[in-house]
Amino acid sequence: MKNIIIFVILLAGAAYGVTKWHMHNKVGDTVDIAVLMMAPFVEITYEGVSSTLTGELTIDGVRARVSGFNDEVLIDRIGIDTPNFLSLLRLADIASNTQASGDDMPDYFGFIAEGIHMPVNADYSHEIYDLRLAALGVEDSSDAAVECVGKYGFSPNALTGLGYAEQVVSVSVIFRQEDSRFVLDISSSADQMWDIDAEMTLVGDMVTEMAKGAAYRPRMSNLRIEYADRSLNERVKKYCASRGLTDEETFAAQMDAFNFMGEANGIVFDEYMIGPYEEFLGGKTSLVITAKPSQPVTLSQIKLYKPSDVPALLDLTATAM
Repeated sequence: MKNIIIFVILLAGAAYGVTKWHMHNKVGDTVDIAVLMMAPFVEITYEGVSSTLTGELTIDGVRARVSGFNDEVLIDRIGIDTPNFLSLLRLADIASNTQASGDDMPDYFGFIAEGIHMPVNADYSHEIYDLRLAALGVEDSSDAAVECVGKYGFSPNALTGLGYAEQVVSVSVIFRQEDSRFVLDISSSADQMWDIDAEMTLVGDMVTEMAKGAAYRPRMSNLRIEYADRSLNERVKKYCASRGLTDEETFAAQMDAFNFMGEANGIVFDEYMIGPYEEFLGGKTSLVITAKPSQPVTLSQIKLYKPSDVPALLDLTATAM
């Protein structure tokens, strides 16, 4: 009996090894074709492909250099996440089966990118920041109060002043079905800056809705965002002070940047958002934002409302903790 059990274990291990080898080769071939196709625009190299029994399939050690730039973006690993290795195999079958239904999907699947390394003074960092300013059409980006709080995003010079040599960002986007709705979980972090965890609940069947492509109009029924400060607020205060701002001027500039962010997204924040954010800047370490509309809201239609009406439409509130 013992020998039979050992034989079954060895057979299962061999089957897993062969399946894993076949999948890695298939993914590697696909990636190589994609790299070749992008070669005129982006030079990409990678160390290899890996997968886990917990359901992750990643391309590891990625280096990318966009044509016309000298500096690279380095990514520790990028790929997909599922409940387990069998789910990876099911997902591969679904990708080649246009008749797949929601019942065929794993319990969840998502995309992960860990350890995206970007030197703050990379040539592309300057280019991206300049393009953003041009798109916004602003003229006050060099003002000390605007620049030190990152009203339009932190410039490479500001990031250096804040004490960063590089930005290391990780992102995870997970889709999971729950009865007649599906949930989008987004986690993002920047080393020694911030962590963000967001959960958005959308109405409908995940596969059916996404199959609509460009015609898809997401309807949100619930949203929760938790933002945790990982030293950025204190760095901003010190950097703004070095630029000649008082604590009161820095606070006012941070509030101005917060309100600008809302307006740029078609929202005029009310007291239920402004008060908690003031508390957050006053020393709290996290800010939790929730939206619980009375009826699901079509996200693409929010822009049709007056910005001052959107907080009530979404039942938008915040809590500093």
